[in-house]
Amino acid sequence: METLLSRTLNGFPTFMCFWTVFCSGCHGGEMDFIFDAESYGNIYSNKSNLNGFCERKMKVSSMDLWSVSTEDVIAEFPIDPIKENYVRRVKSCIFSLVYPTPFTSAVQLVAVSEDVLENLLDLHLSVAETNAFLQFVSGGKTMPGSVPLAHRYGGHQFGAWAGQLGDGRAHLIGTYINRYGERWELQLKGSGRTPYSRSGDGRAVLRSSVREFLCSEAMHYLGIPSSRAASLVVSNDAVWRDQFYNGNLKKERGAIVLRVAKSWFRIGSLEIVAQYGEIDLLRELVDFIIEEHFLSISRSDPNKVLAFFSSVVSQTANLIALWMSVGFAHGVCNTDNFSLLSITIDYGPFGFMERYDADYVPNTSDDGGRYKIGNQANVGMFNLNKLLVALKPLMDTRQRQLASQVLGGFPDLYYQRFTELFRAKLGFLGEREQDLTLIASFLNLMEDTKPDFTMTFRQLSEITREQLQNLSIPQEYFALYDLSQHKKFPDWVALYLQRLKSSPGDSDPERRQRMTGINPIYVLRNWMAESAVRKAEMNDFSEVHLLQKVLRRPFHAQKIAERAGYSQRPPSWAKEVKVSCSS
Repeated sequence: METLLSRTLNGFPTFMCFWTVFCSGCHGGEMDFIFDAESYGNIYSNKSNLNGFCERKMKVSSMDLWSVSTEDVIAEFPIDPIKENYVRRVKSCIFSLVYPTPFTSAVQLVAVSEDVLENLLDLHLSVAETNAFLQFVSGGKTMPGSVPLAHRYGGHQFGAWAGQLGDGRAHLIGTYINRYGERWELQLKGSGRTPYSRSGDGRAVLRSSVREFLCSEAMHYLGIPSSRAASLVVSNDAVWRDQFYNGNLKKERGAIVLRVAKSWFRIGSLEIVAQYGEIDLLRELVDFIIEEHFLSISRSDPNKVLAFFSSVVSQTANLIALWMSVGFAHGVCNTDNFSLLSITIDYGPFGFMERYDADYVPNTSDDGGRYKIGNQANVGMFNLNKLLVALKPLMDTRQRQLASQVLGGFPDLYYQRFTELFRAKLGFLGEREQDLTLIASFLNLMEDTKPDFTMTFRQLSEITREQLQNLSIPQEYFALYDLSQHKKFPDWVALYLQRLKSSPGDSDPERRQRMTGINPIYVLRNWMAESAVRKAEMNDFSEVHLLQKVLRRPFHAQKIAERAGYSQRPPSWAKEVKVSCSS
């Protein structure tokens, strides 16, 4: 078993879990061939380089002046010929035509994202006050030109092939090209049954919808690629859920989130057509994804599938390293939840780690701890291997061999990005040989003392060099104070201060400013989301709005957030909060 950190760490035990241990046989030796994803361009393209850019296209103040369409995908792919909405195995298509099911009770708007409405969808914020908008985002009204679709995909769930999955409670209601030329796909989640609902009712409950709305926006403002949430509505329709699968069925309220992403295609989108031998359709889908979202890869390039795979490998390594840098555990890292654009999607039983623990599992449904935070990179590599299996029919023997080498380089890509991020979190400029020792030993100290992950890095960002040198840690810096109780903390501080001094001209105020710009003070902890959910279930949406406001500026101390205790030790009841796959 080879670890990514096999070096001797100056007497500190090597902390393998958080750096990630990769299974033997997956990580080969030196590679003869590596695709550099940057040579193919970043899939998150600069606005100024996009066709159709039009600054003069203004935000609209009426839904009558705004439209979306699904014509691009309908024109590109075969659509399920069966139009009736019943659960079935669907073949030889990418989408089924199916309309949302409106709620039967009155619908209430809980929250909107001003940024998404105004800067992604070109809608003036006043539109959100109209009944037309409420009908649109609750599935009660279909826009002219929109033919709602449910996406067919499969996936490996908890390591096993689960067969056909698909959008069982989501509807793609249109694509919108905004004033920057950006293409955004709009999807309602919780909008009713589809052919892919299996035994489900096609609904989402308020509890999970509040969490998805808040976390997708929070991740965006943390600088982590993510789907966005435009709106959240709630009804009085009864939705029955056994939240913890213990026989305790409970009536909850149905809710819908309008989600926005550049694309909702995921690894499972390719797996399903490959598994059932629909190779022409697989080729058609891959060509479409490359042409729409990987703009630097030419459709005529004979190595385009290899280039596409290489880019996904690189971007997935980056995404998981970013998750780790803020202590985020996805909770359900199945292949049907891994975006081909390497953005965070499908927020279910996620969690931001509080007490530092590489074995942290946010999902009570994950009995075996497969998706614990310290295993996310391993799971990422497993999922990318399933992507490679799906793509192999489109590659010749040589390309398959090269793709296997690219996959073999995933641990190094992840390790490199992880190291870059944690260098920055510790305030280092440039690269020094001792950086790896300092990072790993700091994580080892955290493993032993289990301080709050977010606040340890934040308080290290705020404390002065003089306080560190004197080992004078104020008790209000509770996380760093907990860490300082470790007997090896003074030794680490001495090495840390010596490393900081190795960057001439770098002042302590500059170091602190730099670190507070990358180490957040606020993340969406499960207890914070739970507090907002409990109030929302009583029709009090004040904490949803408060968290929405606070999480837009996660790196800045805010009086309203401090009054709410968002940067303090969690309340005593926080350890009782549990989340599951039920939503």
